[in-house]
Amino acid sequence: MELSKTFVDFAQLGADWVLWLLIALSVFSVGVMVDRFLWFRGRDADTQAFLTEMRGAYERDELDHLTKKYKDDASIPVQVALRGLAERKGGPAAVAEAMHGERARWRRAGDKNLIILGTLGNNVPFVGLFGTVLGVMNAFLLLSSKSSQAEKETLDTIAEALSATAFGLMVAIPAVVAFNYFSRKLKVVMSGADECAHHVLALVHGTEHAGASPKPLGKPEETK
Repeated sequence: MELSKTFVDFAQLGADWVLWLLIALSVFSVGVMVDRFLWFRGRDADTQAFLTEMRGAYERDELDHLTKKYKDDASIPVQVALRGLAERKGGPAAVAEAMHGERARWRRAGDKNLIILGTLGNNVPFVGLFGTVLGVMNAFLLLSSKSSQAEKETLDTIAEALSATAFGLMVAIPAVVAFNYFSRKLKVVMSGADECAHHVLALVHGTEHAGASPKPLGKPEETK
């Protein structure tokens, strides 16, 4: 009973502090969205055009020129391919491991802060609902006072309480949309990186097989 009374006293604080908390969370959410938008800008590439250029440079032995041209490129598929080409002298196994490590590094960087958007999208509505519950409890307490202004204050308090839920949804919906968008964007970019990695491995394997072509057989010895 004492615990219930303590919570009722806490409810008299109203939903104002919850609204301020939701405003802070919305600013934080927008900040993460802007950060991810700037990070993903330029991370994708026209993989077909790059692969055509890479194949030509590989065949003409002009990979150094290709590396200098794209070394500062922000595209993840390009950087994964260049990392593999840099290890081509070590053979296909070294190339594959180098590209795997490079891909993992970019994947980790792309996932940064996305969990924040997912968490906000899933939990902020409950924060708003909590504010609504506190506001409704406070409204009933006002109504029990039976003063001349009790009815008007009660209606105002209920409206304020419901606004907490509405504001929570306003914060959560953009966070969910942004989380889904950036997750999909990362998946597409990493798919392009996989495509480039497979083409690099194909070139390295082709060169290795060409260098290991069997020697022509000599003439069989004549039987005496």
